[in-house]
Amino acid sequence: MNARSVSQPASPVHPLAPELHALSGRDLAGLIVSLVIVVAPHTERVPWWLTLLTAALYLWRIALQRVRGALPSRWLLLAVAGAAMVGVYAEYHTVFGRNSGIALLLVFSGLKLLEARTQRDATVTAFLCYFLVVTNFLYTQSIPTALAMCVALLAITTTLVGLSAAQRPLRANLRSSVLLLAHAAPAALVLFLLFPRVQGPLWGLPQDAYTGIMGLSDSMTPGMLARVAQSDSIAFRAEFTGQPPPEPLLYWRGPVLWDFDGRTWREGRPEFAPFTAPRGGAHYRYSVVLEPHNHHWLFALETAASLPPHARFTDDGQILSRTPVRSRIRYTVTSAINPVSDPREDPALLRRALALPRGFDPRAVALAEQWRHASSSDEQILRHAIAYFRDQRFVYTLDAAPLGRNSVDDFLFETRSGYCEYFSSAFVFLMRAAGVPARVVTGYQGGDLNPYDHYLTVRQSDAHAWAEVFLTGRGWIRVDPTALAVPDSIAGGARRAVPRGEPLPFLWRPQFEWLRGLRYQWEALSNRWNLWVLGYNPERQRELMRYFGMHDTDWRQLTAVLFTVLGALTAVLLVWSLRQLVRPDPVQRAWHAFCRKLGARGFARGPHEGPRDFSERAAAGLPNAGAAIRRIGTLYIELRYGAAPRDGKRSGAERVAELKRLVQEFHLA
Repeated sequence: MNARSVSQPASPVHPLAPELHALSGRDLAGLIVSLVIVVAPHTERVPWWLTLLTAALYLWRIALQRVRGALPSRWLLLAVAGAAMVGVYAEYHTVFGRNSGIALLLVFSGLKLLEARTQRDATVTAFLCYFLVVTNFLYTQSIPTALAMCVALLAITTTLVGLSAAQRPLRANLRSSVLLLAHAAPAALVLFLLFPRVQGPLWGLPQDAYTGIMGLSDSMTPGMLARVAQSDSIAFRAEFTGQPPPEPLLYWRGPVLWDFDGRTWREGRPEFAPFTAPRGGAHYRYSVVLEPHNHHWLFALETAASLPPHARFTDDGQILSRTPVRSRIRYTVTSAINPVSDPREDPALLRRALALPRGFDPRAVALAEQWRHASSSDEQILRHAIAYFRDQRFVYTLDAAPLGRNSVDDFLFETRSGYCEYFSSAFVFLMRAAGVPARVVTGYQGGDLNPYDHYLTVRQSDAHAWAEVFLTGRGWIRVDPTALAVPDSIAGGARRAVPRGEPLPFLWRPQFEWLRGLRYQWEALSNRWNLWVLGYNPERQRELMRYFGMHDTDWRQLTAVLFTVLGALTAVLLVWSLRQLVRPDPVQRAWHAFCRKLGARGFARGPHEGPRDFSERAAAGLPNAGAAIRRIGTLYIELRYGAAPRDGKRSGAERVAELKRLVQEFHLA
């Protein structure tokens, strides 16, 4: 191809070099759109002033581009960066770590835009966008976040393609980006499936990462569970092998509270005990997908008949993990409903289950002593207490009146209204005051069966507290004073038990039944995402390997399989790419056919000849076909080298079809 065919102005530096090519408005728009997509989720996590500062920097750069104004000087950008660092330090008391580091990255993304003059600067900003995509997954890995970051990935890649193809239309750049990401998707899937997994999160999170989670605690005060019950967030999901137990039997055991100071019940230090499977009762096997709560509790229906791997058992029936649950986990357990109770108990625990603070709730103490004097056994005292809670007109409410120093007296004899923690606290106090060992058990009661995936969903709104009483010869038995006083609280749920007109959580309201149906579908989809994507742990990876006949795989074998599959994928992609190079495109095939026809008449194209020179030489030698030769040569140059069509109306596909038709119709006498 000679100089006349493809002429370029001589220059010591290529005019499209990234360090010299000015940033266009289209490139800037692509960068800002990409940044907005990846930065938007962080606006809920960073201080409001930092969000406003970042937005102001973006708008400043847009305004400068519109008026073609000069970009700010370096010292001004450094001053803004310094002020931002001071503000971040004042907010987080450090400039290192996840939260403060990401906050600074948001500001720096705006500052980088304000100094972006060339395509090279834009490329650096685009790679900063890629890094910001990853930071979103340090907070959440939900489906909406994954979808939003896929859109961001496509936008960033399209912007990068546009930086190297300034004259191409946006649609063509978008098509190239989709093709690039599609080529990368198989390798990403292989890496996800075969890269050796590690248990738990890749990045360690600070110890207080879950302090804002609404849920159970190792202590209980009046009103605490009522606040928890107004949260509709999911505590865990359970899938039963077969039919689950009836809802009134769904008591999910959590922290057991022993120590009372007059107002607050506390768990105390758990004592571990050897696990012994209970005898009798109906057994149910199920798997639990537990959301992170930053405690050791593993919830199970009482009474546990098996333990999950690496779990420990306490002398009061709790199942505890060895480390705090800081990521979503899955475990399988079997429980026995109404088993044969062990009548034996450690005397030290029984003494602990009788302890009461002195000087509190004298009216409740007097009532308990009256039951003691009128009874000949602990069972008769228990019957008196059950009758009392059934006969008194207690009110079940999420908005109970505040209690004073003698909280039990105030609840039993004054307000007579409260949530489950009021009932269980008063009941256990009365039992202890009457000389019957008792303790408070907290956890969850009930659950919502999802009709789409048949998982039982237990929410924070299902948080509950009940009592356990020790009877000689019978052992510990469960008594739910809330269900005694307000049966609808268990049979129909809290939404039916609260007084009419009392404000309910949004989705508890009957007029939003259709929204609950949509939530069932979304939660079923989210559950599959959690199980098969976020829950793809080492055990599931080993299951996949066993499915393909590989047993007892370790990280060395996984690495070997990983690189083997990646090598095979690379070979396939290489062969496909070479075929595209070897096989000419339709334009090139038509041109070669045209050259062969001219070569048959003695006008073979020389290696040095470009299409224009060759067409002119052939047209001069064959004057009768000169117009057709020149037309074919001009159309080929337009299609091959991107020259604008003369009519400006026909699409590329139409011009390719015309070239093929002209070559096919071209004949020499």
